[in-house]
Amino acid sequence: MILTVSDKKILRQTFLTQRRELPPQECQRHSEAIVQRLIRCPWVQEAKQILAYFSIHQEPDLSPLFSLEKIWGFPIVEGKGLLWYPWKPGDPVAEGAYGIPVPAVQTTPIALETVDLILVPAVAMDRLGYRLGYGGGFYDRLLASPEGQTRRTIGIVYEFALLPELPYEDWDRPLGGWCTEESAFWSV
Repeated sequence: MILTVSDKKILRQTFLTQRRELPPQECQRHSEAIVQRLIRCPWVQEAKQILAYFSIHQEPDLSPLFSLEKIWGFPIVEGKGLLWYPWKPGDPVAEGAYGIPVPAVQTTPIALETVDLILVPAVAMDRLGYRLGYGGGFYDRLLASPEGQTRRTIGIVYEFALLPELPYEDWDRPLGGWCTEESAFWSV
């Protein structure tokens, strides 16, 4: 089956519906398996500073990872882009744009060139590293920036949403790897 860019909207809705229908205990079990794979990932082990996300809408929950001794950064929507702020367990969280949890205390943003790894949420991904997000383009702009293009990136997605191939645009940048509850890939 050949997919076109116009199929992205349909694919997005299909996978978001499938994700919403997952029972909470299944989401938790899958999230725990993803976290265990990430803990064993050399990219995570070597990284000093990691950008991540707070889970919404039944995305894989990475919160157990945040106790690892790393500098963790989380996004805040600023115009059409994302600014990243440090956060550690125990720090307060507030509701940001689109209902996304954000660090409540915003000090100096993290400079992207100091980041070792970005854990990127995805609605769906393909095995070539292309991701389907929510459609706002925030991560697309981040990954297309000069600093974003040189960061290691791992897409986080459930196995049912990992496809052989997704449609993509010229501006889309493939991620360096993916991690699901059943499989993972990152280049050496």
